[in-house]
Amino acid sequence: MGEIRQPVQAFLWCMSVIYMFAFSSLYVQIPGLYGNEGVLPARWMLRYTGKGFWEQLRDSPTLLWLGPKLGLDTQQGMELIALIGTVLSLLSTLTHRLRDCRLYLCLWILYLSLYQVGQVFLYFQWDNLLLETGFLCVLVAPLYLPWGRPRGCFHDNVTLWLVRWLLFRLMFASGVVKLTSRCPTWWGLTALTYHYETQCIPTPLAWFAHQLPVWWQKLSVVTTFLIEIPVPFLFFSPIRRHRLTAFYLQILLQVLIILSGNYNFFNLLTIALCFSLLDDEHINFLLRRPAQDTHRPQKGTLRKALSWACVCLEVTVYILLVYWTSLHFNLQIDWERKEVMSKTAFTYHQFMALLKDMMMPSIWIGVLSLTWEILRAMFKSACMRGILLRLWSTLQWGVMAAAAVNMFAISLVPFTFLDYDANSALWPGVKRAFEVTDRYQLANSYGLFRRMTGVGGRPEVVIEGSWDRNTWTEIEFMYKPGNMSAPPAFVTPHQPRLDWQMWFAALGPYHQSPWFSSLIYRLLQGKKDVIRLIQSDESNYPFKDHPPTYLRAHRYKYWFTEPKEDGTYPDRWWRRVYAEEFYPIVQLGDHFLENMLSQHGLKDKAAARRPSKALLPQVLASVRESVCALPGHVLTWSLAIAVAGACVLKQLLSRKHTHTHTHTHTQAHDKASEMGRESAGQQNSHPAPAHTQEKQMEEEESEEGETEEEEEEEEGEEDWRGGGDGKEDVMKTDEEQESKREKEEDEGQEEMEEKNAAADEEEEEEEGGQEEEGLEEERQEVNSDDSLRKRK
Repeated sequence: MGEIRQPVQAFLWCMSVIYMFAFSSLYVQIPGLYGNEGVLPARWMLRYTGKGFWEQLRDSPTLLWLGPKLGLDTQQGMELIALIGTVLSLLSTLTHRLRDCRLYLCLWILYLSLYQVGQVFLYFQWDNLLLETGFLCVLVAPLYLPWGRPRGCFHDNVTLWLVRWLLFRLMFASGVVKLTSRCPTWWGLTALTYHYETQCIPTPLAWFAHQLPVWWQKLSVVTTFLIEIPVPFLFFSPIRRHRLTAFYLQILLQVLIILSGNYNFFNLLTIALCFSLLDDEHINFLLRRPAQDTHRPQKGTLRKALSWACVCLEVTVYILLVYWTSLHFNLQIDWERKEVMSKTAFTYHQFMALLKDMMMPSIWIGVLSLTWEILRAMFKSACMRGILLRLWSTLQWGVMAAAAVNMFAISLVPFTFLDYDANSALWPGVKRAFEVTDRYQLANSYGLFRRMTGVGGRPEVVIEGSWDRNTWTEIEFMYKPGNMSAPPAFVTPHQPRLDWQMWFAALGPYHQSPWFSSLIYRLLQGKKDVIRLIQSDESNYPFKDHPPTYLRAHRYKYWFTEPKEDGTYPDRWWRRVYAEEFYPIVQLGDHFLENMLSQHGLKDKAAARRPSKALLPQVLASVRESVCALPGHVLTWSLAIAVAGACVLKQLLSRKHTHTHTHTHTQAHDKASEMGRESAGQQNSHPAPAHTQEKQMEEEESEEGETEEEEEEEEGEEDWRGGGDGKEDVMKTDEEQESKREKEEDEGQEEMEEKNAAADEEEEEEEGGQEEEGLEEERQEVNSDDSLRKRK
């Protein structure tokens, strides 16, 4: 794999943006979800049992234990953490010097602190994925020291490999669990005929995707299996084009998911992981940047033969993938109807046997690939010039190599959950290490869309309120389906966590979702923070003037509407049928409601702390009042637009500065050349000593070196999306540095010889001019003598 300076920059920049979305999206929902009068108050998770601070921090690693020392309650502590995380991530997107391992460590600690008290509203796979990826950022990001310039590290390949391994585990497990779950829709290749209308929060494009023919939906499922199961093995291929092909296939899948469904920052996070498959050369190609090294040595016979062998191997792999897909899914083309027919051509037991045979080889592929990256980094560290620099590089290599090996070993435990035999074969010490670090979410198991829900219709819970128990009014949510005429919303990268949990609650009875009783209780009380989760604009809430006296919930089955017979679009997006009662009619003080709250520990046993009059709580309260009035998707989009505009402006200013600097250097170089020619003529008329010429050559070489360093610094300022990290390419061997130095000396000597030759030519011209003047004077004297003789 080539140089990866720019993929590292792109990955870290994307992670800063994703952190910004995650913190800001959660911030506007904290009062309604975790506030003292929210659905699940977070203070219930921080019970002070008399233990010491460090014991509490060990049992529940969160910074919220420091809240009382700052005069903050749990809600205010969560708001402060979310605000700090948003500001830090926002600044790191704009300033490359802030994209440091220490900053990403702070972001990881902040999000982990929120995760520990997030309860069911933060227990999503993408939250676990963000924490695991965030910890890898601590290893991937550079360490900027105040006394030195930022430089590339030899262990970048090792740490970025961990990101690639995480991407492999995520995609491979997501494909495997679809078949190990024995879901009939995945085995029958009909999952996507239900997916678009039954997913949590579909987008408007999901309605159009749902209208595609069945054969196309089946072919899409086959393509999904291809991208998620065999293609991830190309991540570790030594052939560069294999990794690029895998990159574009993963990007294609993630973009299609973003267009058809609202999955917050999850798909953006997966795209960020995909940057681990790229190198500098390909990113320069995508950005239309000129290659840094345009001179390539001519290929010999052996090199050409090896290149052709790689091409043949690459094409063979593609052919095998197509053949494997057509064989196991029985792909046939119906030319008459112009359709591609597909059907699963293997059984569950055959797939489980194949999975058992693939698990151990996949682990060994990871072992060999990681070993190769570690050895490469070790060799580069050993080739450094200077004892101190070599020692420092070797120390860094040792620390990062050990960290990479430990992270890889820990990740094998959740990865082998796919196969019992592979998990049993792991060393017990690795399992114990995983159990110790499990609370920090350093390694997790993944498996998205394991089973397809809503096959018989999309279940949806509709809450209704009334003042007199006769007239009932539906309470509409901002994002989840309810009103049949309202179009689906597009809210990515914001995640409305209450709407998501309403989708999960509709899949089972109400007692499987204890928080639902707390939601009903808060709506009966008319708590504004909870109402803002349903409608940020209170004018759209039907009980804005007075809370309802009675509440109930019904379960409906929803389906997308179909186009009319004449091909025009229908008047409504949805159609629905009443299914059953989900939650009985309750009111404040109702015996059933009180029992549900007490049974699940959702009733306040003690009054909340009185609000503090200190400065920090008042500042947090004012910020909350001004920001939380905005819908979550509007806030995240505003931040995204602000970051994009700032990066574009910074890039334009950087280009303008570079152009001006280049023009100034050109004028200075031309002026210096003219002065050099003039001084060369004077020096040739009065030749300077040899040591003076040598000193002049050294000064010119030092000036050229300073100019080159300034240009490198300017190039380093060009960042991914508006500013780079200024890393130099220091991974050069002694021979390359020696040849470069010899080349510079030869160029300097040639330039000096050219100046001397030019000076000699000017001296000869001056001497020739002096001879001509002498002859002219002799002619004038002869003419004057002749004229005198004639007069005499």
